[in-house]
Amino acid sequence: MSAKKILMIVGDFVEDYEVMVPFQALQMTGHTVHAVCPGKKAGEFVRTAIHDFEGDQTYSEKPGHNFTLNADFEGLKPEQYDALVIPGGRAPEYIRLNKTVLDIVRHFGDADKPVAAICHGAQVLTAAGLIKGKTCSAYPAVGPDIQCSGGTWIDIAMDEVHVDGNLITAPAWPAHPKWLAKFLEVLGTRIEL
Repeated sequence: MSAKKILMIVGDFVEDYEVMVPFQALQMTGHTVHAVCPGKKAGEFVRTAIHDFEGDQTYSEKPGHNFTLNADFEGLKPEQYDALVIPGGRAPEYIRLNKTVLDIVRHFGDADKPVAAICHGAQVLTAAGLIKGKTCSAYPAVGPDIQCSGGTWIDIAMDEVHVDGNLITAPAWPAHPKWLAKFLEVLGTRIEL
């Protein structure tokens, strides 16, 4: 396995677990992960939120940790990256409005590079036009967005994952073990015990 260079696009109020866990786990497997945010530079941080399922109609939200970015958004070249990760939370609702974000995401789709999105991360994929003709999962509230953009949303358990070619999606952070395992498999990463 050769180490891959992975781009992670985030924004303020990204879901704490959905940014921290893959950022650390992918580095632990030997990959380089650059976390960026529109309008921010390496060394700056984004606020995170902790979403939990406590029996309400939707998730609850509590303040999370500050997540420090390790690369600049301005001037980044998506062709230098092998794969893309888009965590969920409320951030996707806003970063999907950024033209540069959408252009970067389209690069990964056009180049057929692996893209992993979890929870509300699919909102960025729908805005970029990457979902048309694809089957994917996301947080249930994002299902209508997927269907309206020409994709097929599948309702799976919160701890499950769905793979459609190079698109790896899951509904929420409880799916991390399976979501990350499938992403690593698509990347060609082998972990031997």
